[in-house]
Amino acid sequence: MTRQTSMPTGGAESARPPREGAGREPAGDGLLVVDKPAGWTSHDVVGRSRRLCATRRVGHAGTLDPMATGVLVLGVNRATKLLTFLVGADKTYTATIRLGASTVTDDAEGEVTATRDTTAVTDEQVAAAVSRLTGPIQQVPSAVSAIKIDGKRSYARVRAGEDVELPARPVTVHRFEVLTRRRDDATFLDLDVEVDVSSGTYVRALARDLGADLTVGGHLTALRRTRVGDFDLSRAVTLDQLEQDGAPAHLIPMARAAAASFPVRELTEQESIDLGHGKRLPAIEPGRLEPVAAIGPDGRLVAMLDETRQEARSHVVFPTS
Repeated sequence: MTRQTSMPTGGAESARPPREGAGREPAGDGLLVVDKPAGWTSHDVVGRSRRLCATRRVGHAGTLDPMATGVLVLGVNRATKLLTFLVGADKTYTATIRLGASTVTDDAEGEVTATRDTTAVTDEQVAAAVSRLTGPIQQVPSAVSAIKIDGKRSYARVRAGEDVELPARPVTVHRFEVLTRRRDDATFLDLDVEVDVSSGTYVRALARDLGADLTVGGHLTALRRTRVGDFDLSRAVTLDQLEQDGAPAHLIPMARAAAASFPVRELTEQESIDLGHGKRLPAIEPGRLEPVAAIGPDGRLVAMLDETRQEARSHVVFPTS
């Protein structure tokens, strides 16, 4: 979802250390759950975290728009290999949808293209439209999304003046709840909402489609991600906290992070050795679709397993460092 912007200036969050990792304790292997500030791209946060962790090996499990705030899960060092399995996790957002105006970007950062009076829109109409956008749906992503078309980001094509039409794709909106509604202007109706969605769902597109269903237009004016899988804001830290405390103080070890998100298989010492040598093990529950965290008797994450078949195969093995 991220559209690239320059690094914001001013404020404690924006201060850059003089060079990467200078004078900092190197972080180990694990996850960091960061509360992303507004105005930063996910890439900005990764860049800052590389300096705070004194390592180049930092990645994220799913982007957030610069306008958005909230949970951004980072993998550090060998834990970057865990991010592949976290990208597909369900997510929760709180958001504000403004009915009565459409924008180029489907959010407040884009130019307004049309306005409509919403005074005739009733609570019952809103509830019915929300219901139609709940459950398995076909969603057309915003044209300014980060989806690639022939190797080029969709938002880059839009900026270059191209007309972009993305195909609809299946997503699931598990919950779409209107928390409050208010009128700050005679024309517009603002809805504070909370949604639980599958990976790949664009909340900006939900705002757009809600407005289209009600024939008044709509766009997103605020977005905060409160959960990625089992990692929520209660585990998140700000960049200022990472700066003050040091990244290692907030690093979630790989075994604990994997156990929080996936089924666990406890290995014997010999099984740990066998997996490390590339051998396969009999699956404990053949047919299980989700990845399994294989943890050794020493508490170390040995591998992520595929147990869809009779034999468990390793998605990835984490050798002893």
